[in-house]
Amino acid sequence: MTPLVHPARRHRALGRLRGAIPTPGTALLGALLWAATMGASALLNLLLESWVTPDKIRTVTLLFAVGGALAFPVGLFAARLVSLGRSWEVAFAAAFVGLAAATIGLTAGLYALQYRSYYAEWHAPTFTLTWGLQFVFTMAVALYQFVVLGIRLYFPLGFVALFAASLWFARRRR
Repeated sequence: MTPLVHPARRHRALGRLRGAIPTPGTALLGALLWAATMGASALLNLLLESWVTPDKIRTVTLLFAVGGALAFPVGLFAARLVSLGRSWEVAFAAAFVGLAAATIGLTAGLYALQYRSYYAEWHAPTFTLTWGLQFVFTMAVALYQFVVLGIRLYFPLGFVALFAASLWFARRRR
């Protein structure tokens, strides 16, 4: 039986994947800095708007910080994978899109899980058809709410940090 992928091509692909993995130090330090920046961005916006209560402010800030911490290594890996052997401009764009998508996606996912946990007590028994529908629609509503209400908390500080991180990545890749 012949393999679906030629061994040399598989070896190249695995080498490319290995080359895209960030060093643990870069991933950890970047995750900590990215978490602090995304948390600060949310906190600044919430304080400027005199938002709700201190407990809610802490919760949202922590949500954005954890989302940022989880997103940095993922976004960095995606950027490195896309930009290996490419120009400075491609590296900048890859970092910009990779970090933005990972940060927004993972933070929105965490928000959706928290949202879902709040409504879980009113949902049908677990793993029934009704529960499945409720789960899907609750998650969809939560993601929609995050897009409408949560993304604004990244501006302007988070956007400036995204631009700076993308520049850092592109200059480092040369």
